[in-house]
Amino acid sequence: NNKTNKVSSLPTTFVLISLQNTTTHHFISYYHCNISLDFITSLERFQLSSCVQDKKKNTSIMGAYRADDDYDYLFKLVLIGDSGVGKSNLLSRFTRNEFSIESKSTIGVEFATRSVHVDEKVIKAQLWDTAGQERYRAITSAYYRGAVGALLVYDITRHVTFENVERWLKELRDHTDANVVIMLVGNKADLRHLRAVPTEEARSFSERENMFFMETSALDATNVEQAFTHVLTQIYRVMSRKALDGTGDPTSLPKGQTIDIGNKDDVTAVKSSGCCSG
Repeated sequence: NNKTNKVSSLPTTFVLISLQNTTTHHFISYYHCNISLDFITSLERFQLSSCVQDKKKNTSIMGAYRADDDYDYLFKLVLIGDSGVGKSNLLSRFTRNEFSIESKSTIGVEFATRSVHVDEKVIKAQLWDTAGQERYRAITSAYYRGAVGALLVYDITRHVTFENVERWLKELRDHTDANVVIMLVGNKADLRHLRAVPTEEARSFSERENMFFMETSALDATNVEQAFTHVLTQIYRVMSRKALDGTGDPTSLPKGQTIDIGNKDDVTAVKSSGCCSG
């Protein structure tokens, strides 16, 4: 409830519980602090700017300050998939144009934002990344809450990560609106000589499950921009059409919508299985 810059000191073992009904605007990384996360959503109009360990005082320091409102729409996107497929590097490449070869496995949750322009509107993407290890499944409900889009990521060099996509997809659909916009992402496309997942196998799966599909490389930035912006653009256009039609809550996506995002050589556009909208 502070409206000015403030730094709060918390015990190292502080449990962060149920920060609900809020909006996050900037990057936060929890693996720098020894914090046990039960639930987290976001912080309305404020952002945690840092989370660093103070060994002398045995405390975790969090800085919070007001965020700006220089956007027209805020969309929450989640990144899901097995640990080690490159979710965090996709996030950092898109939001900060950075890549870390020695990237640590994410512990808990981290998120970032980036704004893009669509049809002369500023769309702010709130991007959430959580660790793929099973022991962090406790944050599932809060992690997915309010998401209108998702990148479901696998590693093209590890077929088991593609096999697990079906489980991740079920979890996503169990916790979000049935019409959430989903992009299936085959990451590490720069490692072509180690490919274990054929492109057509993944493309066929995405068509059966009514998802977009794209292969990316966080290392050399191939298709990273396109993957995120296609999802954001589609969410905006579907919501805009629904708002103009006056067909109810513009934050929920309609069924039976044909998704057309242009170059089908780069991304697979498919129809949903529901009855076509009028």
